[in-house]
Amino acid sequence: MTPHPSSLPLQSWVQEIRLSEPSLKDNTADADRLWLALAARLGPSEQHPSTDWDILYSLPDMLRKSAYAVQAVLFHDTFRPVLVDILPLADPSPVYGIAVDLGTTRIVIRLVDLKTRSVCGETAFDNPQIAIGPDILSRVHYSSNIDGGLERLQQDAIDGLNREIAGLCLAAGSNPERVFLMSVSGNTTMSHFFLGLSPYHLIREPYIPVVNRPPIVSANQLGLKLRPTAKVFVFPNIGSYFGGDLISGILHSGLHRREETALLVDVGTNAEVVLGNASWMMACAGAAGPALEGGVTRMGMMAGAGAIDRVDIHPETGQLVIHTIGDQKPKGICGSGIIDLAACLFRKGFIDVRGKLVPSACGNRLMDREGILAFRIVDASDSATGEALFLTQADIDSLIRSKAAMYTILETLTATVGMTPQELQSVLIAGTFGMFINPVSAITIGMIPDLPLERYRAIGNSSLEGATLVLIQPEVMTEIPNIQRNITYMELNVNADFMNRFSAAKFLPHTDPKLFPSVNRKPIDNADGPVAN
Repeated sequence: MTPHPSSLPLQSWVQEIRLSEPSLKDNTADADRLWLALAARLGPSEQHPSTDWDILYSLPDMLRKSAYAVQAVLFHDTFRPVLVDILPLADPSPVYGIAVDLGTTRIVIRLVDLKTRSVCGETAFDNPQIAIGPDILSRVHYSSNIDGGLERLQQDAIDGLNREIAGLCLAAGSNPERVFLMSVSGNTTMSHFFLGLSPYHLIREPYIPVVNRPPIVSANQLGLKLRPTAKVFVFPNIGSYFGGDLISGILHSGLHRREETALLVDVGTNAEVVLGNASWMMACAGAAGPALEGGVTRMGMMAGAGAIDRVDIHPETGQLVIHTIGDQKPKGICGSGIIDLAACLFRKGFIDVRGKLVPSACGNRLMDREGILAFRIVDASDSATGEALFLTQADIDSLIRSKAAMYTILETLTATVGMTPQELQSVLIAGTFGMFINPVSAITIGMIPDLPLERYRAIGNSSLEGATLVLIQPEVMTEIPNIQRNITYMELNVNADFMNRFSAAKFLPHTDPKLFPSVNRKPIDNADGPVAN
């Protein structure tokens, strides 16, 4: 990671401090004595930390029982440091923090030792709010139209976090009482739900959040069963469509410190894209993500056991070869498999440049299902469900729209700053899209620019990694407001060129083949061969 200047010169949120004992010649108040010692660590420009009354009540006994040798657990609010708690220097127990990727579908949490700045455990679980609604919009309507709806959505998330944090701490040989800090990264709506703030105006023009930069909040105020003094930091957002998970992702990627212009892409429910460098950043978001979340096809599913996650073409026979997660019988297909499948079908000539199934090539694998053409991927005898798995023409059409939106977002964003997608020298891909999607397949169908593969770099779960950075590198807290200020958000809904570019991108790979010189559009032989499992 590139070194960078900071106004918060702390190596750790846990500071070991030995105070001089009071005397008749030094009758400085206990709290002032502690604040003066902390000022030497925080730097002269910092105010003394804000301190809860509960700490002041216990401070005299704590200092004297520990012979004025203590561990100060700190954090940093928007404008000033925060004294979270005081422990005896001799306290041998770990001091933990929790990093949270608060996803719409999945929540990932990571346990971090604040003193050693190391990761001690990680787990993921389905967002309990799915029981109320699988998508953001249905949850917003529930929170607005059902009495107590917002409270239930918040409580479901909090209950899930409490349960999983307790299990994570138990696995580490500890308990949630030793969790002093939490950093939370999520999209704007998910952050509102977590904080119990109404998302009502987020989905109504002009799309206004309650707050863009939430203040640090006490964990017990949210119902989190952590250390009673624990503090929670929620990443700020830019607006209704650009949330704290993207700010967190930028922090992890280092985009805001780069000299050269680079592109950061994070695809989930939406495709969220940031282009820029240390001097400027421009961002936009659009609905290009359903293909990657199993939402395009009837047999679509989240990545899990039995999901088709890879599809390839046998180099000698030309047959499709599928792979499933866990090497189990297939029961559905996830995002990476859908993109691989579409690329293979295009390369084999089973679908044409318009994304339409070609009957003469598909042979007996093409069937009519309720008046819609469908290509049989897996026979019933080979399926985990006992039923054949199909990809319908409607499924392909949905994928084409998603891939076209994805490419058009990239093309529109780069054009706004006088670039073309082909000029990009570095593309950072976050999340599931970066970790599991085969870039050759994504290029083949025209979802991402036709660039040399070395220009693409997967950076993992950038939302979780950014939340972790806040816990293990205190100095980055001062970068977050700068990231937020330096981003210009571009609204695609009012961009006159977007729809024209979108129409051109609704072909495989594109209406302009010169944009995708590496894509071989010549059908592969043996196109009517069987699908092997």
